[in-house]
Amino acid sequence: MSYSDYMRSVGSVRLAVDFGLEHGLAPSKLLHGSGLVLAQLDDPAAEISAEQELKVTGNLLRLLKNEEHLGLRLGLRYHFSSYGFWGYGVISSATIKDAIEMALRLLPLTYAFTMISLEVEGRLSVLRFAEPDLEPHLKRFFVTRDMAAAAVLVREIAGSDLTFSRLTFRSAIGQPGSAPFDFKAIFGSEPRYDAPSNSLGFSRRLLSRPLPHANPLTASMCEQMCNQIMEQRRCQLGSAMLVRQRLLMRFEQYPNIATMARLTNMSERSLKRRLMEDGTSFRKLVMEVRRQKAIELLHDDSLTVAEIAAKLGFSDPSSFSQAFKRWHGVAPVLYRRQVIGRNSET
Repeated sequence: MSYSDYMRSVGSVRLAVDFGLEHGLAPSKLLHGSGLVLAQLDDPAAEISAEQELKVTGNLLRLLKNEEHLGLRLGLRYHFSSYGFWGYGVISSATIKDAIEMALRLLPLTYAFTMISLEVEGRLSVLRFAEPDLEPHLKRFFVTRDMAAAAVLVREIAGSDLTFSRLTFRSAIGQPGSAPFDFKAIFGSEPRYDAPSNSLGFSRRLLSRPLPHANPLTASMCEQMCNQIMEQRRCQLGSAMLVRQRLLMRFEQYPNIATMARLTNMSERSLKRRLMEDGTSFRKLVMEVRRQKAIELLHDDSLTVAEIAAKLGFSDPSSFSQAFKRWHGVAPVLYRRQVIGRNSET
């Protein structure tokens, strides 16, 4: 199971955009390249792909120049009410253990990009956060965001007196920086770096603590609803969408169908058949993604047209220019000068 296997609510993107607006950023810049408009973020029924949330997050990080502790600061905004039925089901569970187990069974209904697990180590209950396969700046953001969001949720469920006696980061994730952050106020302990894993640990005895809002009927009803929603969201994400998402996230690493078949746990023959059933082909999807990525890369002033052509897998800039003219009616150089240049001035 992967974060990319399911559609998701717009709630997380709404929180990220609101954070950006508070820092004076324009909605159009925050949503650039995501295919989203601001009005969609106010629709509680709207669903988006993981790739769209990744795009908005990348925009936020770039516009705020990878502000230190951004993941932690945003994670503190995720309260149980942010998760809909999932949040109410978790908080209605009988004990902390029941709540965490339900939360992990239904993890695709959260906004997590990490894979979270619960383990018992001696006197500690330990939540581990496995890192997603993303670029380093996104990986750092989502690990720290998910850990902060989990800390908020566990304390809302169990009571504010719960503290985490263990807070660890792998060296690639949690590097001490110059900007201060009050870890103790949020987690109850200072972080340890260069650890084997990213983890939150608390007393094992707390797993059996009864929850103040326990209601077996509500918990059961919410879990049933969550299972239905989870199935619907997985069904909506067909093979074509999965392939397209993976191409968009790491296009340079997935140029052929053999690699994509391995990533989606299918044979090449099965993948071709499923894409055909979805009314497309791997070649068509690659061309669609090339077309979308071309616009995205042209917004990056640090890249030359030749470098963009190479990133998109074209043999030379001329081939890229001809393809771009077919897609958009103008050469990439003119598009960058006339369209992007004009938009940046307004």
